[in-house]
Amino acid sequence: MKAALPKTLFTMALAAGLTGALAPVAAATDAEPAPPGEFGAAAAVTGPLPVTAESYPFGAADRTEVPEDLAASGYVEEEFLASGTSNVYSWPADAPAVVRTADAPYTTRVLVRRPAEGAHFSGNVVVEMLNPSNLFDLNIGWAVTHRQLVENGDAWVGITAKPVAVDALQTFDAERYGQLSFANPLPVTDPANCTTVDADADPATPETPLPADTTQATENGLIWDVYTQVGNWLREDDPTNPLTYGGAETRVEHAYGFGYSQTGGYLVNYMKAVHPLVVAEQGVPTYDGYLLGVAGGGFAGAYPMNQCEAAPPADDPRRDLYGIGVPVVQLMSQSDYLRGIGSRRPDSDTAPDRFRHYEMAGAGHATPDELYFSASSEDIVAAGRTVPPVACDQGPRSRFPSSIFFDAALRNLDRWVRDDVAPPRADPIVVRNGEPVLDEFGNVQGGLRSPYLDVPRSTWFGTATGASFCYIAGYEVPFDQARLDALYPTPEDYVSQVWDSVHDLEEAGFLTSSDARRLFAEAEDVAGE
Repeated sequence: MKAALPKTLFTMALAAGLTGALAPVAAATDAEPAPPGEFGAAAAVTGPLPVTAESYPFGAADRTEVPEDLAASGYVEEEFLASGTSNVYSWPADAPAVVRTADAPYTTRVLVRRPAEGAHFSGNVVVEMLNPSNLFDLNIGWAVTHRQLVENGDAWVGITAKPVAVDALQTFDAERYGQLSFANPLPVTDPANCTTVDADADPATPETPLPADTTQATENGLIWDVYTQVGNWLREDDPTNPLTYGGAETRVEHAYGFGYSQTGGYLVNYMKAVHPLVVAEQGVPTYDGYLLGVAGGGFAGAYPMNQCEAAPPADDPRRDLYGIGVPVVQLMSQSDYLRGIGSRRPDSDTAPDRFRHYEMAGAGHATPDELYFSASSEDIVAAGRTVPPVACDQGPRSRFPSSIFFDAALRNLDRWVRDDVAPPRADPIVVRNGEPVLDEFGNVQGGLRSPYLDVPRSTWFGTATGASFCYIAGYEVPFDQARLDALYPTPEDYVSQVWDSVHDLEEAGFLTSSDARRLFAEAEDVAGE
């Protein structure tokens, strides 16, 4: 496949409108913003924090493993400190959350990326609880949706969500992050403050296990009200809110909740246990829709409501995402869909149960992007943490671009909320007798499709072996040249098949136009090698 590729198909792509990425950043829509004062308690916020060569945000875009120039995209980054009081909740089996301990003070950090000019702001803000699975903050929501965010002019907000991540931040920069606190409102001597299990303890008075990454001095369960209060800050008219763009009123029209893996499980807790309380108190939800990434069922499908309380069991109905009241889009990957198969449920277009479940065929859970868009290796070490491996026993983490599915999911969620346009439906990955059904190339059948599987050049695996999260990283085994030549005798054969695939997927709503164009251009490059 060394021959030069004619550009006729690229011309066809231009004519078909696959150049959305070249359009100007979207201006604000005609949707009516929420009336001021409609939302409830908001975090008290200070900032933005100053940035110098010696003190800058952990995970700052220009200091990630692969640095970004946000200014080139017309974006700015700011960091704030958010404070307030949060209830610690318990989660009964048959009801939303109930207060366990009231009004515990907290301070966390909030990282904001937004269009520099208010005229370019879409009115959307995606609010993410930053993933702490590696014991420091990962900017995964930005990693998997930044193309769609920037193209649409959306803002992204990341919130430090767990005490173990606070520890890393304070090790990284004790002065910048010295005020952060998820302090446990209960003293260590309080019987309700759980402790590490002691094998020599009196069996008549067993102790409650404490999570391995947790201490009695802090409380993981403060995040629920933090998440509401930061969202309300962005939706209210506060001079510290950067999304007022210096005006008297917030320009936020819609806020979308995002969680990935561990914080995807947090999002399940929030949707099922806290969202109803917020609506009851405020009359309206803080978040108009939710994008739930690679969490569901028995795989990260819920977490302890407080650190002394067990997570709902894998088959517990508290993990079921029925009747949330706002649209919910859930995506599982090829790494986790079998463990999380209990999250499968029928799609629905009818309020209050608007729901889509997708399974991303070929996509890995722990992707290279989550590391490339995270803090640099140097800064991770400075935070006292271990740099996660980019390769596993079988080779590099799977390069499969799950972002193409997240981009479309975010675009479709926004259309669902704004215009009541329901997203397309997709079959799940085909499973028979507990195992996936594979095609002749060893790839899974069913699920969200892409040219990577429908016009394949590799076999894509969802799991690997090795250190850290390799078991959900996945890997790729490229076809040998003989197989490629048999499948695609000429460059035109390969590119025309990719064209058919991306065109059909874009028409069906499973790819954004810019991602379709990007996949087509990638196919031209590969075929021309």
